[in-house]
Amino acid sequence: MRRELFTADHEAFRQLVRDFVEKRIVPDYSAWEKDGRMPREIFTEMGELGLLGFAVPEEHGGAGIRDYRYNVILQEEAARGLVTLGTVRTQLDVILPYFLEYADAAQQRRWFPGLASGRLLTAIAMTEPGTGSDLAGMRTSAVRDGDDYVLNGAKTFITGGLLADLVIVVARTSTDPDNRRAGLTLLVVEDGMPGFTRGRMLEKMGCKVQDTMELSFHDVRIPVANRLGAEGAAFGYLGHNLPQERLTVAVGSVAQARAAITATVDYTKQRKAFGTPVASFQNTKFELAAMSAEVEAAQTMIDRAVLDLVEGALSGADAARVKLFCTEVQARVVDRCLQLFGGYGYMMEYPIARLYTDARVARIYAGTSEVMKMIVARDLGLS
Repeated sequence: MRRELFTADHEAFRQLVRDFVEKRIVPDYSAWEKDGRMPREIFTEMGELGLLGFAVPEEHGGAGIRDYRYNVILQEEAARGLVTLGTVRTQLDVILPYFLEYADAAQQRRWFPGLASGRLLTAIAMTEPGTGSDLAGMRTSAVRDGDDYVLNGAKTFITGGLLADLVIVVARTSTDPDNRRAGLTLLVVEDGMPGFTRGRMLEKMGCKVQDTMELSFHDVRIPVANRLGAEGAAFGYLGHNLPQERLTVAVGSVAQARAAITATVDYTKQRKAFGTPVASFQNTKFELAAMSAEVEAAQTMIDRAVLDLVEGALSGADAARVKLFCTEVQARVVDRCLQLFGGYGYMMEYPIARLYTDARVARIYAGTSEVMKMIVARDLGLS
């Protein structure tokens, strides 16, 4: 179906990304999966091409373009190559907005050039063992001591934690028994700070290239100059960026579902059963047609939400609707596509297996499908 989301500038950017993915990502992706990480030099190469700094102000080495449609193109072109750029996506779509919104002038001078060039890699540490989606229940604490905060606690499921030079840590700096959401603060921990340690790298079912770590903090002294925004205001900051975070997951889900259909169409045309191409069977045609209709409906939903986000009008409830619908579509599509591959779909040498295992987390992170339903229900006036 025709899309009206992108301009000529966006399409020129798309070609740049497509060439980079085809030449630098796809050939070595399987090796990176085995290593459990993307090489650091890939980030610097992306920075040199301007793929990481388009939202960073020009005076700090970026393009000064705050347009989420460029983020969308990165995900779509990665999916087209049957790969994902999960760590890049997290850096650009989830973490960079906090720096753009809340870094003061001195912090911008210190960090923005490195963020734009790919020399500084980032992570955000929110989730703790036992807290899950309950951000208000986090126990990592930071106590003010003169010009420093003293940070103690542990975080888990931290994407990009292995190579991160800067880690935004959500910590409790005060306690209000009547308001658990109050008293949370964003602190930037830098690589090498005494007491900051990286634990084990977690072995996941999918998203193998996206390293996921446990991090711990023992009496880490963080200068007040490393605080992002105001003390005690972090819960509001986190909520402000959630629509984009959830839309980001949905964008990837639809792009990967579309890639699954394309791969399955190609496979079923070539694969024969009982001497006949699998694509010629009525069941194959009906399955792929139904999946295509679902993906096009989800794409229309995505494109509307992207425009709303660019215009500053995407609500939390609508972002929840988009994430819920699109991730569930992805789950159905990749499952049915894998079925059409038969036994070969269960083999990791075929990309549909990767798409299948990568898809499962989409209904969990950035808020589970159940949490999305709660948000939508509240928007409907159901308490």
